[in-house]
Amino acid sequence: KHPTDVATWSVLAGLCWFAGVVAFLAIDLFTAGSWEVSYERLVWVTPALAAGFAAQMLIGAMSYLLPVALGGGPRVSRATNASMRRAGPLRVGLVNAGLALALLPTPPLVTSLGWVMVGLGLAAFLVLVIGTSRVARRAKAAAADPATPAGASAARPNPVNSTAHSTVNSTGERTRASAVIGVAVAALAVAVGVAAGPTPASTEAGAAAMVMPTGSTTTISVTAQGMRFSPERVEVPVGNRLVITVHNADPTTTHDLVLESGASTGLIAPGATGQAEVDVVAEDIQGWCSLPGHRQMGMVFQVVVTGVAPGDHQHDDEAMTDPAMTDPARAGDAGAAGLIDLTRSPDDAFSAYPPRLAPAPSGTVHRLTLTAQEVVREVAPGVTQLMWAYNGTVPGPILHGRIGDRFEITLRNDTTMGHSIDFHAGQVAPDEVMRTIPPGETLEYAFTADHAGIWMYHCSTMPMSVHIANGMFGAVIIDPPALEPVDRDYVLVQSELYLGTQGGPVDADKVVAERPDLVVFNGYANQYDHQPLAAKVGERVRIWVLDVGPTRATSFHIVGGQFDTVYAEGAYLLHPGDGASQALGLQAAQGGFVELTFGEPGNYPFVSHVMVDAERGAHGLIAVTG
Repeated sequence: KHPTDVATWSVLAGLCWFAGVVAFLAIDLFTAGSWEVSYERLVWVTPALAAGFAAQMLIGAMSYLLPVALGGGPRVSRATNASMRRAGPLRVGLVNAGLALALLPTPPLVTSLGWVMVGLGLAAFLVLVIGTSRVARRAKAAAADPATPAGASAARPNPVNSTAHSTVNSTGERTRASAVIGVAVAALAVAVGVAAGPTPASTEAGAAAMVMPTGSTTTISVTAQGMRFSPERVEVPVGNRLVITVHNADPTTTHDLVLESGASTGLIAPGATGQAEVDVVAEDIQGWCSLPGHRQMGMVFQVVVTGVAPGDHQHDDEAMTDPAMTDPARAGDAGAAGLIDLTRSPDDAFSAYPPRLAPAPSGTVHRLTLTAQEVVREVAPGVTQLMWAYNGTVPGPILHGRIGDRFEITLRNDTTMGHSIDFHAGQVAPDEVMRTIPPGETLEYAFTADHAGIWMYHCSTMPMSVHIANGMFGAVIIDPPALEPVDRDYVLVQSELYLGTQGGPVDADKVVAERPDLVVFNGYANQYDHQPLAAKVGERVRIWVLDVGPTRATSFHIVGGQFDTVYAEGAYLLHPGDGASQALGLQAAQGGFVELTFGEPGNYPFVSHVMVDAERGAHGLIAVTG
């Protein structure tokens, strides 16, 4: 039958929100062509599920079940039902209209007022639960009093009790009136919010609503190439519709164009074309390529509106240099860096990057496929980053060989952007083997190891600093001639992490500003504090150290130990019997090894003695037993 009760309306509204969320996510998955739901989408739909679906289903069920549970017979039941129905349509109207205002792209004050409406609507239910319990007690007391007339009201007289005995037409009129009041409150919230907070919505609709459309369309052709848009500045008459067609002329690198209005071309493969549209151009609009590092290298775009007074322009050139001013997703976002707590321990499933150096394989030709992948990895307890990684690990696989060995490498790109590889251990012309390859392609890279040492390999696609900082590096170890065997052989690769959003990629602005959040050995902060390296008293331990940067130097030191052998950048600095060394100093892209023995058991910390970096995560332990 036609729903007239608050319990029915609440359940119906909750089911509508649930169906809407399911439909929204289904459309999002279908259009994205992937089974992954973005973090931003989940953030948006969670309030709809919590307040719109779960809370209203609970309120609807409790509004029906509470009077049943309180019991007391028909006389008491009429009183408790009437109590639970108080202002029911108004409460349902406040919750649903308020939630719609809070989730739609409205001015900030309107969003806040929407959440206030939701809170009032939900809180009123709790007040009614308490009140209904009191009504039930009074009604039961009255029913037990022989002096009370059989037809007397068990509760205090109020309009709601009268409503419970009114005609169906009267009930419908009251229901519609209450619902109208709820919608009217929502409309008032919009009016107040727009009047008091003239800041436009996060899409172009806020400003466009104040501009009369001209009915004309401006079409612009833009070329993306060499980390630039050409043209990078266009003028559009106020009120025009704007269509921007972007051709990616780079042969290997993916680009896109994102406008602060929310319009985007989506990712554009090399040689392909994308399009972004703005329905009504009302003010200046900034744009950029959203791939990490591209904006910082100059891939910015500006739409300048013409036909308005000079003082009406809303942007200036300075805003182009501050992503927090033009990128709503980053403004005020503390990101993953706000989650760093190096006093925490990883969960029980954590497994440290294997630090042991495997013996060099037999034979003189070594073949390996390195696949560039995008993987979300934990980089500190509870902190994750979307890494670009060779074979899914950071650092990538450790290659080990001898002087004269030949390495034949196949690079495969399984990511959404262009990548490349550069082996410092080889001496080859970079033109072909170090070129950037687009997604889905492969490249063959061969070199002969002519010299000993620990050599860096990394992605050389621009901006190189960003690709290295986001995990695209590894080590090649070529043993010096007549290298003596040791009891323990370890590899430590120091790198820096510049955290963006939780689970998101590197923050390229921090890379440019040289502001790392973490400095780590083998891709994870303090991981060898939790799973120490092992050694025994009297054993000879060799530790290979490579600093891949992209910026910071290191001074490798073991607290309580001294090195009797030091090798750096192809030469021995210290042999056994010549004395002792306290630290191995390396600049970015330099490496070497140290050797030592431990005279007594204990836990020996190893650190970068650039102490601020040790405190950022470049720290571990060697557990020495007797």
